[in-house]
Amino acid sequence: MVTHVPAEASGDERGALLSFLEEQRGGIRRAVLGLTHDQATSRPSASELSLAGLVKHVAEVEQGWIARARGEEPAVHRDESNWHECFALVDGETVESQLAYWEKVAAETEAFARSAPSLDDTFALPDRPWFPPEGRVSVRWVLLHLIRETARHAGHADIIRESLDGKTAFELVALAEK
Repeated sequence: MVTHVPAEASGDERGALLSFLEEQRGGIRRAVLGLTHDQATSRPSASELSLAGLVKHVAEVEQGWIARARGEEPAVHRDESNWHECFALVDGETVESQLAYWEKVAAETEAFARSAPSLDDTFALPDRPWFPPEGRVSVRWVLLHLIRETARHAGHADIIRESLDGKTAFELVALAEK
């Protein structure tokens, strides 16, 4: 569900992008409100997705993109051998630990976006077959990409949550406000 994103201050494109990203993060965070571990890790549809897995995935993806933009390696290296772990809790991970990690990642994203000299600054894409050779993207691009990625998974989260207990995004917003 879309919640209202306040208008940015005049000329604050960074603030606008960060506000829309935070709005989408909120949709996923609300989707896990009040669930047990078993509910959060269950897969109530034909998909392999669970709410817990979505929380982990979006946090990991956000961290990875901001690390790349800083010229650093992502905290977790994913390839064909461990890609499936990106969407599942492993080794004692919990929804709570993933939400706390995501909160830290979100603060790092905000600090990076606010401190980048220009949204037009670019960085190299990783050498992967799905990226163009020697490709580059801007800070603006990465923020827009994170909004798109998080929004896509917020929609998945809405469907999964409604499949679990019938609660819709409207009800979850009311629950979060209490």
